[in-house]
Amino acid sequence: METANCALTADVIAALRYWPGVIWGGQKNPPDPVDMAVLLPFFNQTLQDLPWWNRDWKVDRVQPGHPAETGDHRCDPAVRFTEVSIPGTVASGNGESLPFVAKVGFAGDQLIRFQVKIGDVVMGPAVAPAGRSEPHPFGRMLTGLMDQRGIPVRDMARAAGLSMSTIHMLRRGHNPNLLQARLIAGILDMSEADVRVIAGLDDGSTQ
Repeated sequence: METANCALTADVIAALRYWPGVIWGGQKNPPDPVDMAVLLPFFNQTLQDLPWWNRDWKVDRVQPGHPAETGDHRCDPAVRFTEVSIPGTVASGNGESLPFVAKVGFAGDQLIRFQVKIGDVVMGPAVAPAGRSEPHPFGRMLTGLMDQRGIPVRDMARAAGLSMSTIHMLRRGHNPNLLQARLIAGILDMSEADVRVIAGLDDGSTQ
């Protein structure tokens, strides 16, 4: 399964973004409840697309997670990144049950990151061919943010003091370091904490 090519339905997005304590623009306070059950077939289909997944196990219960959105109001919703961890349980056909947490990251309606923890085991789909390192989702976000702001690779490289080849590598999915994230944040007019969260470097807290 290639998560970068997976589009989320409006119902799934609504369930992923639902949290009673979070009010998105235009929503009521408190927000109207959503049907969390739509996440069951979404998670089960995503897991069953993994060739090594034991299909005897299925997600049978989920609860709302606390969504975190990075970016500001000027950021195009199509490239704004939202990440949420959805807790629940998985059950086998013989009645066994294990705790389940799915970490889902998406921009617009595009699934960017999918990782699950079942019991003490963390797993997720591979998107790169065997023998190659996995592309980091930061690349897709960086490309979208640069395009939305009209920043060419050459201008980004010059402003950040980095080589064009480095910017190209980051856009292709190379994992950025803290210095690169700090430089890029300033050029994108975003907080360093937000860029670090998108890059998966830490929780975005200041040092």
